[in-house]
Amino acid sequence: MLAAAGGILAGMLATTQIAGPLIAQEANNNRSVYQQLDLFGDIFERVRAAYVEEVDPADLIEAAINGMLSSLDPHSGFLPPRAFDDMRVQTRGEFGGLGIEVTMEDGFVKVVSPIDGTPADAAGIEAGDFITQVDGESVMGLTLDQAVELMRGPVGSEIVITVVREGRTDPFDVSIVRDTIRLTAARVRLENNAVVARVTTFNDQTWPNLRDGLRETIEEAGGLEAIEGVVLDLRNNPGGLLTQAIRVADAFLDQGEIVSTRGRNPEDGERFNATAGDLIEGLPMVVLINGGSASASEIVAGALQDHRRAVVVGTRSFGKGSVQTVIPLRGDGAMRLTTSRYYTPSGRSIQALGVSPDIVVEQPPRRQAEEDNGPSLPPRSESQLRNSLQGDNISEDQQRMLEEERRLAEETARLREQDFQLAFALDILRGLSKLNGN
Repeated sequence: MLAAAGGILAGMLATTQIAGPLIAQEANNNRSVYQQLDLFGDIFERVRAAYVEEVDPADLIEAAINGMLSSLDPHSGFLPPRAFDDMRVQTRGEFGGLGIEVTMEDGFVKVVSPIDGTPADAAGIEAGDFITQVDGESVMGLTLDQAVELMRGPVGSEIVITVVREGRTDPFDVSIVRDTIRLTAARVRLENNAVVARVTTFNDQTWPNLRDGLRETIEEAGGLEAIEGVVLDLRNNPGGLLTQAIRVADAFLDQGEIVSTRGRNPEDGERFNATAGDLIEGLPMVVLINGGSASASEIVAGALQDHRRAVVVGTRSFGKGSVQTVIPLRGDGAMRLTTSRYYTPSGRSIQALGVSPDIVVEQPPRRQAEEDNGPSLPPRSESQLRNSLQGDNISEDQQRMLEEERRLAEETARLREQDFQLAFALDILRGLSKLNGN
């Protein structure tokens, strides 16, 4: 009993010696936090009482909250009630504005991507552009939400933004008329014998649009056996809802991990896995990405690349590998807080790195229809030469097959003038189809 009592006493002494300093350190940390909060209170009262003009206390507090959140990273911030309402409307696929997805970089607003078919897209705004002024007012020093608020306005009203673009020495102004932005999240069409699925954003409509579009287009083509494969076009797609990205990737995967998220605490991590069933039953796939492909787009491209389900073509993606949680607050506002990073199935974090394509293909500037020296002569072939030998007799079916192959090649050649990257993707898809014996 004496030995046991001695052991207990020794254990208590050791615990006290270890825990004592830790408790004291925690208490000091708490005192430091309270002292800083007291300092904030002193400054708040001094500003409210002595500033040269009367200020609204609510505006001061909102600015302080904004400053705290925006100092963390470019994607965290405070959403006052109106901005929170706008965000919820945008995820449903319809809102008023210019039609651009933006982030904050080096104190200026950076365009992640213009949205297809919107006023910004029509005005020639490009991914990577920096917006330095809005109607002559500098955005330097504003938070991202404040800058976005500056660009909002009534539908039909005009806005002039000042743009700095890589490759141009001087800033230039772009005039845009605000409009109601109605997003069709996914459009699916036939391009020769391939299906092209263009996904412009990840909102509540993305998965239903893509699923229905694929089914209708495949049926129109005559079934899966009649097509060479699918090009999933994620260029200039700024991302959106994580849940929608998971469903889109799952549409083409039978099994395996799609994405994982890891927060500060290990227990907060999540893994999302594919369910059985591939909408196109293993047909070849090509995914198109560029510098405007961000967030949810990168989740889809990274998952299909890691599982070797698709060949990724284009240029390196934007590199937004963080997840934001929107937390409603009292007073109808909300806080957007970065809570985790996401990782591709192979464990890659693409934060600030992006997804690197398997085949790098730049989009060249559109060529002029004719060079300065005038139109080129039409190409000549053996069959056009006088007294040329005729080919051996071939069947009508072989003749039709040759004519069809020639037609497809000529249409792809014309497409290169309009969209070189897509034409390249279709060429790859045709090669993969032939390798698979389709």
